Amino acid sequence: MAESLPCIPLKNIVIFPSLIFPISVGRPKSLAAVEHAIRHQNSQILAVLQHDIENEEPVVGDLYKVGTLCAVRRIEERDRGAQVILEGVKRVNILSQVDNEEFMELDYELRTDEVDAEKAPSVEIRALQNDNLELARKVANLMNPDKGDQIFKQFVANNTTPVLQAYRFGTKSPNAHFTTHQDLLEIRGVKKLLSTVGDLLRHDISVAEVQLEIQSKAHKINESGQREVFLRQQKRAIEEALGEDDGDDEIQQLKDQIKQINFPEETRTEIDRELKRLQKMSPQAAEYQVARSYLELVTELPWNTITEDNLDLAHSKVVLDEDHYGLDDVKERILEALAVLQLNPDAKSSILCFVGPPGVGKTSLGQSIARAMGRKFERMSLGGLHDEAELRGHRRTYIGAMPGRVLQAVRRSRVRNPVLMLDELDKLGRDYRGDPSGALMEILDPAQNKEFRDNYLNLPFDLSKVFFITTANTTHTIPAPLLDRLEILELTGYSEIEKVQIAKKYLIPRQIENAGIKTSQLKFTTAGIKHCIQRYTREAGVRELERTIERVARKRAKESLLKNALSKTVTAPVISELLGPEKFKADRMRDNIGDGVATGLAWTAAGGDVLYIEASLAPKEEKVTITGQIGQVMQESVKAARSYIWKAAGDLHIDRASIEDVGVHIHVPEGAVPKDGPSAGVTMATALASAYSKKAVREDVAMTGEITLSGLVLPVGGIREKVLAAHRTGIRHVILPKDNEAELTKLPDTVRDDMEFSLVNTLADVVEIAIPELKSAGLQEQPKN
Repeated sequence: MAESLPCIPLKNIVIFPSLIFPISVGRPKSLAAVEHAIRHQNSQILAVLQHDIENEEPVVGDLYKVGTLCAVRRIEERDRGAQVILEGVKRVNILSQVDNEEFMELDYELRTDEVDAEKAPSVEIRALQNDNLELARKVANLMNPDKGDQIFKQFVANNTTPVLQAYRFGTKSPNAHFTTHQDLLEIRGVKKLLSTVGDLLRHDISVAEVQLEIQSKAHKINESGQREVFLRQQKRAIEEALGEDDGDDEIQQLKDQIKQINFPEETRTEIDRELKRLQKMSPQAAEYQVARSYLELVTELPWNTITEDNLDLAHSKVVLDEDHYGLDDVKERILEALAVLQLNPDAKSSILCFVGPPGVGKTSLGQSIARAMGRKFERMSLGGLHDEAELRGHRRTYIGAMPGRVLQAVRRSRVRNPVLMLDELDKLGRDYRGDPSGALMEILDPAQNKEFRDNYLNLPFDLSKVFFITTANTTHTIPAPLLDRLEILELTGYSEIEKVQIAKKYLIPRQIENAGIKTSQLKFTTAGIKHCIQRYTREAGVRELERTIERVARKRAKESLLKNALSKTVTAPVISELLGPEKFKADRMRDNIGDGVATGLAWTAAGGDVLYIEASLAPKEEKVTITGQIGQVMQESVKAARSYIWKAAGDLHIDRASIEDVGVHIHVPEGAVPKDGPSAGVTMATALASAYSKKAVREDVAMTGEITLSGLVLPVGGIREKVLAAHRTGIRHVILPKDNEAELTKLPDTVRDDMEFSLVNTLADVVEIAIPELKSAGLQEQPKN
């Protein structure tokens, strides 16, 4: 009579009755089947081999027709699934599949043929059983000549029946495929089962004899190689006795170099062992080049070489000011670090991380630090790095193995205390080959890097004297444990005034020199520089500005050769003539913006920008329509702003019913550019208040801030860049959250003195300033402490 049980489809193993097998279970349905069997089926479960091991969702048609009824003896949870110990009980015929979405459940019936019947073996069966025992003994002795008999006795100790013996020998056959095991499981007669197992054992004997023959030949070849090594050593001894030893020999050079280096004791022992191993090798051997390359690396690493630091703070300040304009806070922090090193050379300094948009001088600042300290500078880009071995090195067992990039950088610098810049930290990758950020934590941590072990070198190397600096465009993509080990120094974008000064002091002289033109022959006017900044670049840094100046210098250099004359002054019209059509229109404040339009401020990777948000009434059916490719956070800001306007409608002299009777359409221009973030909340609310009240927003006011349903204005980031964008556009009045007041100290004095700031706590304050026509005296009071 057919019964049903949960089933585990097996990929590459067959379970036999009376034998115990551990299996790994990872598929959710298989885990559910095991759990159900333990709880509801007295730990009974079916185990059936599937035809295609790649099939992750097999059905009954994908399984063999004969399986095994098993008992679940133990289950151990693992990271990816569980290990289940199954004991085979009876062979079964698979009939059909039961409809069950949680796990595979099959109808089955027990097999009742000769193999399953417990009958006393005949004389012929006993003879076959004894033959198989002798064959198994021979296999054991061939596989392990020293302990073959001992292994055989342990193996056959519990073989009580011919069938169990056959199953045991079949599972232990080193050359039997799992499909062969399935064939054994399906055999109905005991005689045929024993004969088939005997054939398997004879095949194992043939394979083992061939393997022994191959090993014997390989041993003879190895002895021949050892003889060659012995003869080479004799030859070397004779040459030394005759005084004909070549002093320039590679190994002798390595010996001399190693003697001159003061290694730690552990390192010296390991290197001497490796050197002796190299001496015994033939130069034609495959491992000779590997061992020689390893020892060459050892001799080229700066185990004891350290440059003397120049920690004079006055000198360092001069160098930093020579190379970079502004960045006073960052320079101050660098000088503090140098002061600590001067007072305590063994101090464990924090790892500096320069964070800022492209082109603001992060990499060049690292070069300036090295120049100020008198140290060697090495840069290593981490952008796109996915493999942990790129940092830790590859183990020498791999073909083409090489040391990690950190050790290579120290090797190139030839000193143990270089300034090592790890560039583009935020673009570090991660995949199945490992997590490079984990390796970086060890490399950067002063508590661990004193004995850093590169996988290739496999010896402790002291990195504690290396001055590590990292750079990133943003901290959002840096893993939290790694970020916790870094001291973040933000390099924000430059104002137009700062860019003009940078161009005059650094960029123009450098590009004029590169073009081969004397400074006296070509001069930029301030208006010309501003024209480059406003019409040909749109960035937070000065990288594109330098390229623009380079183009001007190249064109004037060409003209000097063709016409033998140079126009000495580069003005705005001259730049337009040389560089062609302008890439960008000048930022300017909108005139007559009308009802429902508010001016917001945004932060981008290229710096700050002005963002106009438009609100227009629409048919009631549309409710709230949002366009302009804005993200989830900005969409939620729209909903919060509309809810607040509805709540405060009476105070705003807006008919609440009119809000309910019409829809609203919010649009953020430049629809092809994705936008998101919470800082447009106050702008959204102001635009909606203007649209519903039909009162215009002041066109000379810009704003930023996050909002709440209760009308509070919360602080946001990027204040410096946003204010600079407003100033560049001609807007001189900016509404900011009160909690962002401290950020105003980061603004250039020239910009701060030229601006008016309104610091607010509530949307009531915002509306009162931005829409003077609304009588907002009755709006929500500011929260009291």
